[in-house]
Amino acid sequence: MRGAVIYAPGDVRFENLDDPKIVHPTDAVIRTIATCVCGSDLWPYRGVEPIGDPHPMGHEYVGIVEEAGSEVANVRPGQFVVGSFATSDNTCANCLGGWQSNCLHREFMSTCQADYVRIPNAHGTLVATDEHPDAEMVPSLLAVSDVMGTGWYAALAAEVRPGSTAVVVGDGAVGLCGVIAAKELGAERIIAMSRHESRQKLALEFGATDIVTERGEDGVARVKDLTDGIGADAVLECVGTAESMRQALRSARPGGNVGFVGVPHEVQVCGQELFFSHVGLRGGPAPVRRYLPDLIERVLTGLINPGKVFDLSLPLDQVAEGYRAMDERRAIKALLKP
Repeated sequence: MRGAVIYAPGDVRFENLDDPKIVHPTDAVIRTIATCVCGSDLWPYRGVEPIGDPHPMGHEYVGIVEEAGSEVANVRPGQFVVGSFATSDNTCANCLGGWQSNCLHREFMSTCQADYVRIPNAHGTLVATDEHPDAEMVPSLLAVSDVMGTGWYAALAAEVRPGSTAVVVGDGAVGLCGVIAAKELGAERIIAMSRHESRQKLALEFGATDIVTERGEDGVARVKDLTDGIGADAVLECVGTAESMRQALRSARPGGNVGFVGVPHEVQVCGQELFFSHVGLRGGPAPVRRYLPDLIERVLTGLINPGKVFDLSLPLDQVAEGYRAMDERRAIKALLKP
């Protein structure tokens, strides 16, 4: 088969790789219908995270089951499936508590920008649709496998409630999906922080009521201006930098909550400041598997259309251009089709 391999910062190649095989009876092999480049893939691409030896890339996927191990009972060959970037057995104590991304047998997916993918823990990770979806549904179902599920978790972690005011820090695919989540969960006011016109338009389409272009302390001041000097009930941190975390924490009102889902890079939280702010903080890798049935249903019934975050569609063999376009902010998110 063929797949993406990263060699060094800025160096992603499309190469022939070994075909995936069933290794454990709980594995499945799928043929990818669509995959994509994630904002978190840009950290190693930009040299912020170490790469080490050349290795495959990609953790978002939808596809058709080609083969299933002997202990995989919930999906069968021929079915269209959606999974998560973190695999889960869906039976351990953490999974039963709703924290599938912290499954005791978790494996993080990292080989999905390819024609075929082995899915560990397939019996607890994959969710099949009743029928093969129409082609126009595929981008939104792909979004559910990560960015929509992650934006949903950010909103829940921030405790977005009906009638609340929410702030979304970050205008990438996760942040934009966070706007969708806040809208679906009943936020009355949604303040999206964005400096990019195309992303601002999409945020407004998804349900944002206000756009804040300022960053840092100026951004915090603008949020305070919009909330009578108090701050927001819920803040979704969807970037992962020190500045974005400070901005998120300081935009929340006393008694408010921050849900952080941006993978932290050089982020440090001051205990004294957090203590006296009365702001709650929760985050981590989103337990996407918990939300898959609900989010898939919302997509298939037309309630949400997160696939609009894909503003660039490329053949899989042009994966390197997908990385370049996102790195240069020529695209929000690149969809890849084998």
